[in-house]
Formats: sequence, structure tokens, C-alpha cells
Amino acid sequence: MAQNIYDIAEFYEGYSTLPRSVHGLSGAPEWPSVRELLPDIAGKRIVDLGCGFGWFAQWAAAQGATSVLGLDLSENMLAKARAETTHAGVRYERADLDTLTLPAAAFDLAYSSLAFHYVQDFCRLAGTIYRSLLPGSHFVFTIEHPIYMASASPGWMLRQQETRTWPVDHYAEEGERRTDWFAKGVVKYHRRLATTVNALVDAGFSIRHLNEWSPTSAQLEEQPALIDEMERPMILIVAAQT
Repeated sequence: MAQNIYDIAEFYEGYSTLPRSVHGLSGAPEWPSVRELLPDIAGKRIVDLGCGFGWFAQWAAAQGATSVLGLDLSENMLAKARAETTHAGVRYERADLDTLTLPAAAFDLAYSSLAFHYVQDFCRLAGTIYRSLLPGSHFVFTIEHPIYMASASPGWMLRQQETRTWPVDHYAEEGERRTDWFAKGVVKYHRRLATTVNALVDAGFSIRHLNEWSPTSAQLEEQPALIDEMERPMILIVAAQT
């Protein structure tokens, strides 16, 4: 079973203070770029993998989705998602993405936000998702960029003249990474960009678009702290199709 870090009180309390936790999709600066890659939601049957507080599920239902199945490992996240959701077409279930099974040809869109870096066997999951989608369906997800999470000791480093750089050591050494973020020993899994893309291709997907996300000038003006994202990519956005 995957590490259920979101049900650890210390982590959950810290995570709940993030803008994306408080404000939902509007608090996620990458959301406008993600939204551009989504198909027309109306009439779609959607699976949301690692649904968290259910922000996307609620948005998709409001856009006319026929049904949305939100899956998450955390009871804390699911409890809040259920409490916040009023749309009858949305339902939530507890699931471990490392051992997930899905019905065949049951969905028109698979979506995930910043969840797959917690998954140990992405190749297996990609195959599971592919089989759950009808032909011509879409798969759109975000994940921590491998440049961001590759280092054994991530964090800004000072170089000469006090300029900062982000370490990319151990990039070719894929596998478990443990970091301290709101709680000690958070487990994630680093994969090279090629590994993620090839896993999708091997599963049968066609890649439609990759976005190594960075903020727009307007976002930088409104949120100067986003300048860090101009120095190294934190988020990778992927759009694929069956």
C-alpha cells in the first residue's frame, strides 16, 4: 500500500493551508494551462485519480459532465470532498493508485493533479487507465517535474555572486525519494521525463501535448513569489489520447 501521508495530522494540517487547498482550482497557478488542454467536458464520464478535496470533480460536474468518479487514498481528503460536493453525478471512493483496478472502457476522460509522483509503478497505472478509457478518449494530468524532484537533497543552493540554482543530482537514478515537507519522510518516486512519456506510449497512448509549466508575465506581476518557477520547472502537464 502506498504511503498515506495525507491522513497524518501534521501533514494534512500543513497541506490544508496551501492556496490550492483553500481556494481550489483558482489557487493553482497552473490551472489555466491545464484547462486549455481539456476536451469539452459536457457529457463526459470522468475518473479523477487522486481527487483530493474534489475541486476538479465539482468543476467538471458544473461543466456538464455526466458522471465523475473521484478516487483518493486519504480518508481526510475524501471526507472534505464529500462534504463540499453537492452535485449528484459526483461520487468518491477510496483507492490506492499503486493497486488500482478500473472497469474497461468506462470513461471518456481521465484526469489527475499532482498525484502520480506518489505512485511507485507508473507503467502499471498507465496501462490500467488506458484500458478504462474508450477509443478517442483523453488523459490529462500534472505531476512534479523530474528536474524538480530528482535531487537527493532538493532545495535552493547559492553559487558565486549569490545566484541561486536548483540541484539536479541523481537525475538518472530513478526510484524512491524521501523529503521533509509538512512532515518528515514524505515518499515520492522520481522518474525521468523519458520514462513517463514512454510508459504512456507503451500503454497505447498518443501524446498530444507536454507543458513544462511556468507562470505568465501577468501571473508574475500578481504573484511575485512565482518567480521561482522561472528558474526551474516544478510542474509537468501532460495531455494524451487513446
